[in-house]
Amino acid sequence: MTQLQHNTPEELERFFQKGDLIPAIVQEASTGQVLMLAYMNRESLQKTLETGYTWFYSRSRQELWNKGATSGHVQKIHRIFSDCDDDTLLLLVDQTGAACHTGSHSCFFNEIWRDTDE
Repeated sequence: MTQLQHNTPEELERFFQKGDLIPAIVQEASTGQVLMLAYMNRESLQKTLETGYTWFYSRSRQELWNKGATSGHVQKIHRIFSDCDDDTLLLLVDQTGAACHTGSHSCFFNEIWRDTDE
């Protein structure tokens, strides 16, 4: 894994200026498909950078979780971007298996609106 910066805890602090959690959009590197949205805290972001695999913070369980640790549906990091305000992350990954706990490849499969001109 190649890093452009050292990503020390002090350097990572810029992502947590607005709160203890930062939204992380996970996108498949090969297709551009959005797979899921999860949240990271400082520790999960650091573990993601150290391991090259996604780690998130579960708001409901109030604990860290390594995506795919029990299912085998891991997400290997290709690249990580921050938005212009450093308050959202975009993770480009290689997805093994389904990203969604329902078994769907993506968590975004419930279409709620479509332009009738399509």
